[in-house]
Amino acid sequence: MYLIGSTMRLTIIRMFAATILYLLLLIIIYALHVTYLWVNVVFYSAVLDSVIAAAIASVALFGMSYFDQVNQMEKMLLVIIWLLSGYSLAISIPTVIDRSLSFYILEKLQQRGGSIELSRFEDVFTKEYVNEHRLVDVRLTEQAQSGTIEIVNGCVMLTPWGARLASISRYFRTHWLPIKRLLNNSYTSDLTNPFSNSIESPGYECRR
Repeated sequence: MYLIGSTMRLTIIRMFAATILYLLLLIIIYALHVTYLWVNVVFYSAVLDSVIAAAIASVALFGMSYFDQVNQMEKMLLVIIWLLSGYSLAISIPTVIDRSLSFYILEKLQQRGGSIELSRFEDVFTKEYVNEHRLVDVRLTEQAQSGTIEIVNGCVMLTPWGARLASISRYFRTHWLPIKRLLNNSYTSDLTNPFSNSIESPGYECRR
C-alpha cells in the first residue's frame, strides 16, 4: 500500500513538473510572439502559442527519462489538458482584455481621475471608445480573418459562413438570452431583440 502511494505521489509530481514546464513555455512563447512577430487576431495567435507550447512540452514529456514514471495514457491525457487549458487562457486573459468593454470602463474611470458623470457615458462610448480602441478596424479585421465577411470595393459583405453564424446568434439571442435582465436598475428584455427600434433602411446598404 505504501509503495502504491509513493508511486502515485511520484507520478503526480512528475505530471505537475511537466505542466509547470508547459506554462513557462506558454508565457515565453506568447511574450516573444506579441513583442516581435505579426499578429492578425489576438485570440487566434494566443491559441497558436498554446499549441506550440504544448508541442514543445510534449517532446520533453515523451522523450525525457525524468517523466518515465508517467505512463503513455497519462501523458496523452496531460497533453489534452494542456491544450484545453491553453484555449481557456487564450479566451480568458488576452482576448477578454483586448475586447472587454467592462475593462475599458474601469480603465477610462481611472484615466479620468476615478469618476465620470453617468449622463456622459454615451459620449465616452461613441466619441472615445470607438476611436481609442480602433473598434471598427479591429472587429472588421477579426471577422475578415475568420471568413465571416469580405470587403470588396468599399463594401462589407456577409459570406455564407457569416450568414449561418448570424442566424445561429440571432436565434440564441431571441430564445435563450434572459428576458428579465438588469440594465440600469430595471429588468428588461430589450437585448433579446436589439433591432426592434432600428430604422428599417438607414441608407448605408451597398447597392448591388
